Amino acid sequence: MLRLPSFLLAVGLLGLGTAPTARADAPASPGYAVGAQYDTTHVYVAPADFDRFVASFVATFGGSTSKQGVFQVTPTPSKTISQLVLTPAGTISVFGFKTPVPYPFGIERTGYLVTDMDAAVASAVKHGATRLVETFPDPIGRDTLIQWPGGVNMQLYWHTQTPHYPALATVPENRVYLTADAADTFIGDWVGYAHGKVVSDDRAAPGVEVGKPGTTYRRVRIASGYGKLVVLVTDGKLPWPYGHDMTGYEVKDLAATLAKAKAAGSTVLDGPYVADGRKAALLQFPGGYIAEVHQQVAP
Repeated sequence: MLRLPSFLLAVGLLGLGTAPTARADAPASPGYAVGAQYDTTHVYVAPADFDRFVASFVATFGGSTSKQGVFQVTPTPSKTISQLVLTPAGTISVFGFKTPVPYPFGIERTGYLVTDMDAAVASAVKHGATRLVETFPDPIGRDTLIQWPGGVNMQLYWHTQTPHYPALATVPENRVYLTADAADTFIGDWVGYAHGKVVSDDRAAPGVEVGKPGTTYRRVRIASGYGKLVVLVTDGKLPWPYGHDMTGYEVKDLAATLAKAKAAGSTVLDGPYVADGRKAALLQFPGGYIAEVHQQVAP
């Protein structure tokens, strides 16, 4: 749940002592996406929990971190601890604000690197998004926050010179909970903007996936250059912690991953359960971040 993946990527590159390099393979498609390894879930934690959370996340999924620092990453005065965490299962930007978080930062869920900032923003607005903050510069690029129908908030960011990260072992899933009032509008807008494809639309998906065994709900899976996104369409009457999980991480061995997570201070909040060819559970990391973790299993 954090704000400037673009700035965090800058911080990560500077902290790792690596100069950003131009990507010859960056796609020039109208979707403006660069790749799932540049999508970052924004995680806001209290400064006192920052190191514990980062250590737990890396212990669970593996990977590496950028050098930690304290920066101003918003267009108005603020100060936050910032660190980028790169794992084979997905990337996160972690923020621990030492000052109050300026509005509208802190309410966005994901940051997406784009190939053309102005064109991407214009396309997003054309497809139903609203700018929460107008595009502003950061040390190595530009950023904006946008909101889609249903209150789905995210960041778009652009680099003067884009970094080059290897592809992920597994692509994480952006998990969007909506009611029927906004679901179809959001799905149409996102698919149009992202040049995405509806992979499946199950109107009788097993309710155990949203903490309500014995019921059904609608689940829509979408793929695009921005990675995976799933829309979980419910009546909003969800048991905790469902709805707080913004990202789903795919792993090869769920039991081993959960064992690592628990040893590193995390708590299994629900599951494991089996549904839709997956064995899945919900985890809460030190500092409060909640995530879904799943393993593909034979039907």
